[in-house]
Amino acid sequence: MLHGLFGILVLLTVAWLVSEDRRVIPWRIVLAGVALQVLIALQMLKAAPFRLVFMGLNAVVAAMEEATRAGTAFAFGYVGGGPLPFAELKPGSSFSLAFQSLPMVLVIGALTALFYYWRILPRVVEGFSWVLRKSMGIGGALGVASAGCIFLGMIESPLLIRPYLNRMTRSELFAMMVTGLSCIAGTMLVVYAAVLQHAIPDALGHILTASIIHAPAALAVAALMVPEKETPTLGGEISSYQASSVMDALAKGTWDGLKLLVNIVAILIVFVALVKLVNIGFGHLPDIAGAPLSLERILGVVMAPVVWLIGVPWQEAVTAGSLMGIKIVLNEFLAFLQFANLPESALSPHSRIIMTYAMCSFANLGSLGILIGGLGALCPERRDDVVEMGLKALLGGVLASLMTGAVVGMLNNI
Repeated sequence: MLHGLFGILVLLTVAWLVSEDRRVIPWRIVLAGVALQVLIALQMLKAAPFRLVFMGLNAVVAAMEEATRAGTAFAFGYVGGGPLPFAELKPGSSFSLAFQSLPMVLVIGALTALFYYWRILPRVVEGFSWVLRKSMGIGGALGVASAGCIFLGMIESPLLIRPYLNRMTRSELFAMMVTGLSCIAGTMLVVYAAVLQHAIPDALGHILTASIIHAPAALAVAALMVPEKETPTLGGEISSYQASSVMDALAKGTWDGLKLLVNIVAILIVFVALVKLVNIGFGHLPDIAGAPLSLERILGVVMAPVVWLIGVPWQEAVTAGSLMGIKIVLNEFLAFLQFANLPESALSPHSRIIMTYAMCSFANLGSLGILIGGLGALCPERRDDVVEMGLKALLGGVLASLMTGAVVGMLNNI
């Protein structure tokens, strides 16, 4: 427990050291952010009713997979998971990530749009926004955007408060960017859980918990890095979903999911290819310490002290550090795929839980580009501020993600 507490203090200290004004320490936001993380994590990880919810969420993952597989099998036949017209000599060799697993994004995209149209999702966002505003003292616009990041994406959540974007203070804009980078989109929650279901128990429950407690962590880190010196933006009315009917909402949600699906497949192809090219280049160099050099090995060594700081035992730190490095330099999906394929002995159950929470965010270089481009398009008047604070926001997102891993690692020992 002391190890995790030490890690949290170090991460907050790093955020303070890069602050724009170290004389201003927003104690209420920082203390409330850490307290919210601990309280929510305790309830969701230890309380019996929430354990039952976690078990129910496993059934949700299975149902979504079965429903998606029915659609992909109908559209693509055996390539999409239908009956094979031949004998499978090697178990699992017929599985196709692009045609069997990732199309779940289409289904989730459609359902998300439907829940938004029915005003179910906005009411959930308003509830979380109220908790953040009352406990941390933030403005209404930032509260809605931060709560939206838990269930939507880093570009979709600012759409909830688009009329207020050009009026937000510099600190609020930065906090919104950090929160966006430290959470994940609702469309990816079930997909990531499906990828990790054999790597950790109750995968969807952990992914959902991570997305929720990343928000107060991000607000605490952001407040330290860019302290508020102006009057917070009070507005926070959520705009309605632009759809004329249920079918229109489903169609628009499916189209949004299709764009996301194509983007994911394209990024995975390119990033895997780039890693392979780098490793081919390293292959021409002499072995170091009796083993060939690789990108994963370098990232593991560089990030090993960081993951040790959040509670991963030192003997597992290089393996965990490699995953964290891939998550930051490339993206979290590629890191999760590698995580899921690790031998069971590579990481202990304790380390697996820590890394699940620490990696569950959009805090990577690729997502930073998407965030800068998206916010610049939504609010051209603030584009210069967004670009200027981009790399600092990425650091904030990484610190918030790591802090969540440290909190969960600390509580996991109780």
